[in-house]
Amino acid sequence: MNWTGLIVFFAVLLAPVVWIISIYNGLVALRNRFKNAFAQIDVQLKRRYDLIPNLVETAKGYMAHERQTLEAVISARNTAVSAHQRASADPADGAAIQGLASAESGLAGALGRLFALSEAYPDLKANQNMMQLSEELTSTENKIAFARQAFNDAVMIYNTRVESFPDNFVAGIFQFKGAELLQATESPEERKAPKVSFS
Repeated sequence: MNWTGLIVFFAVLLAPVVWIISIYNGLVALRNRFKNAFAQIDVQLKRRYDLIPNLVETAKGYMAHERQTLEAVISARNTAVSAHQRASADPADGAAIQGLASAESGLAGALGRLFALSEAYPDLKANQNMMQLSEELTSTENKIAFARQAFNDAVMIYNTRVESFPDNFVAGIFQFKGAELLQATESPEERKAPKVSFS
């Protein structure tokens, strides 16, 4: 019996298996990386959702005539919380990520209107609690932006591997699907600061 021939035969059989395992493990690692990146967004979103009711309560005493705006902020927050829960359950679910992006855009718009209106209330702007909440919210928004960038970078790397040859064959066999980027969904018109006039 020729041992060299037998070793070569088994090496030829084993090489594709090792190659497939290596690709599979790489895809799992990348999927876990983007899920971890979403967990970082998750922490900051929860913090923001906790700050918003306090912000609205503080503004309520000064902006009694702006009830509709305050209610819109709370409604947008509740919609965002629901979308956030769906996305947190499975960050790989593209529809849930798109729903979260849409809800977050709505919340950002409602908060933008609240802050624009608060400019018309000097006592509210000078309120220490309002200033502190606004500062915390701004800090949280910055952290969300950084976490979103890290998530999108991780998703891009994962998607590139899932779509690239030869990894796409292994991804197809084991049903690795592309992930959705977390992007702003508003139109250029919605990105403009709201114009407020009290004349």
